[in-house]
This record gives sequence, structure tokens and C-alpha cells, in this order.
Amino acid sequence: MTTDQAFVDFYAVLHVHPRCDLQTLETAYRNLAKRYHPDHPETADTDKLRDVLEAYRALKNPDDRAKYDDEYAAKIGFPFAESEFSAEGEQLALSDGEAHEKLLMHLYRRRRSFAQDAGVGQYSLQKLVGCSDEAFDFHIWYLKEKGLISYTEEGTIAITIKGVDHTISMSQVHRQEKLRISGSTTMNGDADVNTDPPSD
Repeated sequence: MTTDQAFVDFYAVLHVHPRCDLQTLETAYRNLAKRYHPDHPETADTDKLRDVLEAYRALKNPDDRAKYDDEYAAKIGFPFAESEFSAEGEQLALSDGEAHEKLLMHLYRRRRSFAQDAGVGQYSLQKLVGCSDEAFDFHIWYLKEKGLISYTEEGTIAITIKGVDHTISMSQVHRQEKLRISGSTTMNGDADVNTDPPSD
């Protein structure tokens, strides 16, 4: 974005909070890109699709986003103050969603390899996601309340049948989403409009 261009609120375009993390940004981009893509006639909107692409391209790179945030703060008056959990966030390097998926996949693999001895110790699981005690307690509480994990008689944690089904289902969804978005690029006919999801 150059200084002679009209200011655009890219966060509003993507419907995300200005302090959202990269995963949230990417998720919003993917969902909106699919919604407005010509492959979905009921919601297709080429103009909005271009706006979404422009917004994502402006924000996906940390350095570019930092420069935009300076302009955003000046124009909108939004305070990009350090979050009180920023230090912890740097250590975790995982959002709650990522941590849950990582824990479930690890427990799924354990169950798949050792069906009758599927329990994993809490210390090993906490080390896997590298989070604080408080954050780990939250992750375990959430997954247990959802019925995706349970405690074994030995006090270890194991994935449940519901957790296995959930993990398999999510893996299929992720695979189909990648295939759908990457495949839509060749059907669009506009080389400049690329809705491929960002690489990991």
C-alpha cells in the first residue's frame, strides 16, 4: 500500500481482530476466499474476493503487517499494546486450536500403535505442546469435557472413540480443503487471483 492510496481497513475486510494471530488470519482468508470464489455461485463475488486477497497479502508477512499496523494505529487510533500474555504466547508458539489438534493427533497415534496401552503421561503431553501449567489444564479440561479424551486407571490420558472419530474427520476435512482451494485456482482463469492456502 502506497501513501497516495486511500487507506483500507484490511482487518475489517477479513473480519478479524487487529491483534489476531497468523492462524486466525489464514483461517479467515481461506473461508472468505472460498465463499467469494466463482466456484460457489450462490456467494460468488469477484470484487470482494480481490479485496480479501489484497488484505491477506498485505498482512501475511510479519514485516509488512508491522508497517501496516503503524498506519492503522495512526488512522484508526487502535492501540497495538503488548498483550499481557505476549511473553507466554511467544513460548507457546501454538494457538489453542493448534494445541488441541496436536494433542489429539499424538494420542491418536499412540492408540493406533498400542490399542490396549494407549495412555500417555501428562508431563509428556504438556512437553509436546510446550505450554504453561494453566494453559495445559485448560486444554485437558476442554478435550475431556468434549469427550475426546479420558483418564485411564493408571492416571494417564488416552484418546476416546469419539476422539478418534474427531481426529479422522478433521484430517479428512483438512485434506479436502487443501485439494478444493488449490484446484479452484486452475478453474478461475485469472492468474492474478490465487486462493491457494498459505504453505505451512
